[in-house]
Amino acid sequence: MRLTVRHKTRYRYDTPLANAMQQLRLTPRNCSGQTVIEWAIDAPGMARATTYHDAFGNIVHMVSAHEVVEEVEITASGIVETEDKAGVVGEERGDMPPPLVYTRITPLTQPNQAIRRLGAIISDHDDRIAGCHALMHAIRDKVGYRVGVTDTHATAVSALTAGEGVCQDHAHIFISAARSMGMPARYVSGYLLLEDEQTSEAHHAWAEAHIEGLGWLGFDISNAICPTDHYIRLTTGLDSRSAAPIRGIRVGGTDENMNVEVEVEQVASQQQQ
Repeated sequence: MRLTVRHKTRYRYDTPLANAMQQLRLTPRNCSGQTVIEWAIDAPGMARATTYHDAFGNIVHMVSAHEVVEEVEITASGIVETEDKAGVVGEERGDMPPPLVYTRITPLTQPNQAIRRLGAIISDHDDRIAGCHALMHAIRDKVGYRVGVTDTHATAVSALTAGEGVCQDHAHIFISAARSMGMPARYVSGYLLLEDEQTSEAHHAWAEAHIEGLGWLGFDISNAICPTDHYIRLTTGLDSRSAAPIRGIRVGGTDENMNVEVEVEQVASQQQQ
């Protein structure tokens, strides 16, 4: 399947922004089931950007802007060819961190007793894949999908306690539960092609667990499925903070107001030929 993406982030400030530096993790990588056909980022300072790979293999553009402005707009767009691999990313090659890195507990994925009990579901199954599927469904049963209940700083524990949350919260709970059992698990941020008449999220998030003998396998807890060719992987990290598509610091620009628009569409078959 060939998908087009347009991801626009707009920042507005009540007072002028004097200086800003941002890390843009807005470029997807080629991987199993995903080939980037074309991609571009339009952002202030992009012509002077420093490009590198971070500790998790994400492509990063470091941009800075010195103009005094009250609005900043960043747009990432492109075309990606996807293939349904039933969520299997497999083992990664090249200069990538070993799976054990993803057993590290972070403030957002610190488990409590309730999360450890969820993690024990994995060990209730002889097959780790079946155990992860059971964990995914258990989390979805306990934490309903609801926008506005949690915020970007919500932890796995607070989301589980609330019993409601969004894709970020579902992923954090899954990651926390898996790590509590010693299983490497990581956060994935990306894009999802939704069915007709469904509203796209600002961006989507899911989790990946490392299965010995198979490699990385994705679990979209919010939709209770493994990612298909409707998904584009953008970033990976220990949690939503390290995988955030945009992070930065600024001087000035009080009362930031951020608006994110994402459009994901399938290219018509006749256009692909």
